[in-house]
Amino acid sequence: MPTRPLHDLSSRSRNLAALLLVTLLPAGCFRKKADNTVNAATVVQVNAVRAIGKQVAVTLSETGSFVAEESSEVAPAVSGRVIRTPVSVGAFVKAGDVICELDHRDAELKLTQYKAQLAEAQASLRQAQSRIGLGTGNFDVTRVPEVAAAKATYESPAAQAKLAAADAKRYANLVATGDVSQSVYEKQRTQAETAEAQANASRQQYEGALNTARQSYQVVNSSQASLEAMQAQVGQAEKALADTTIRAPFDGYVSARPIAVGEYVTTSSSVATVVRMDTLKLQLQTPEKSAAGLKVGMPVTARVAAYGDRDFTGSTSALNPAVNPDSRSFILEARFTNSDGTLRPGMFASARVVLPGMENAVFVPKAAVVRDRTTDSNQIFVVDDGKAHLRVVTLGETENGSLRVLSGLNAGEMVALNKQSDLYDGASVTVQAAR
Repeated sequence: MPTRPLHDLSSRSRNLAALLLVTLLPAGCFRKKADNTVNAATVVQVNAVRAIGKQVAVTLSETGSFVAEESSEVAPAVSGRVIRTPVSVGAFVKAGDVICELDHRDAELKLTQYKAQLAEAQASLRQAQSRIGLGTGNFDVTRVPEVAAAKATYESPAAQAKLAAADAKRYANLVATGDVSQSVYEKQRTQAETAEAQANASRQQYEGALNTARQSYQVVNSSQASLEAMQAQVGQAEKALADTTIRAPFDGYVSARPIAVGEYVTTSSSVATVVRMDTLKLQLQTPEKSAAGLKVGMPVTARVAAYGDRDFTGSTSALNPAVNPDSRSFILEARFTNSDGTLRPGMFASARVVLPGMENAVFVPKAAVVRDRTTDSNQIFVVDDGKAHLRVVTLGETENGSLRVLSGLNAGEMVALNKQSDLYDGASVTVQAAR
């Protein structure tokens, strides 16, 4: 079979391709033209409503996060090994509930030892007090039995010595007048000297008893000081034992428990974090230009993503006096009652602070707004002169089922309520029902 040259085959292929191209081009052009004609001729019937304008309270809209009004990283007052952790993360605890226990055997032994020493000190004090007859009143040395006995022993010889001295003096006068003999006087004088010596001896015994009593009182004071020192040691030991049981400082929830049984903790360790949940603070980054209109006690409404359109109400509680020089903003705090524990620390919230005065606002039904996730924007189709015009809008708060439009729409403009998926900017529309 004869073969054709290669250049003849190539030429035939090129001719065939050209023929196919000429055949297909008119069909493609006709289809494109037909499609455009169909799109131009399509008219979408929509329901529409006019945007409503009305006066509303002036508000400041900001975002922020909830934080616990009170949060405590609980640390032990003593070091020790963990033997029990009765609470878990998320548990609710009341003030005084046990959240951790440390090994308390050493503390119990010390307390027992100090209590025994305290009992000895109490016994020593009682003995010292009994030696001087000291009761519950103030010390009176004359009431000490030994002193009282020595005083009684001294008083009689002293009286006798005084009487003998008076007699001796009288006899001396009688000797001078010749009424008595010298020998009688000498006898009387000797008796007086003997009585004086006996009185001096008794006085020395009495003074010795006084000194002994005073020394015994010093022993009582020393015993009292020792007793008080032991009482202090017992108190410290009791506290050390009590400190091995770590308790919640207030009512709240356990948000962290970084320890486990068997671990050794010190006074710098955190055994749990307890947060108070009955009241939370919302911290809002607020532009400095808004500072003049803000004050403590203003109403605040907040929403969190977890609860959709549910409004939580609170009030401004603090305005940070310092402005961040980088962001030109300051922290505004609002306090929210959270008795049911719905809100949680860390939740992100959008909030509105109600300011004095009124302002104009534009509202549309929720059905008029379409969320475009591709551009992450809120869109509305405005119907005007038979055409749909796409608008990107900024939304504000919700009020009675309607959304406030902060920008991108004027009051009185007609907006589509349905079939937004069939609309595009410039689409032909007719209003089937309007309100």
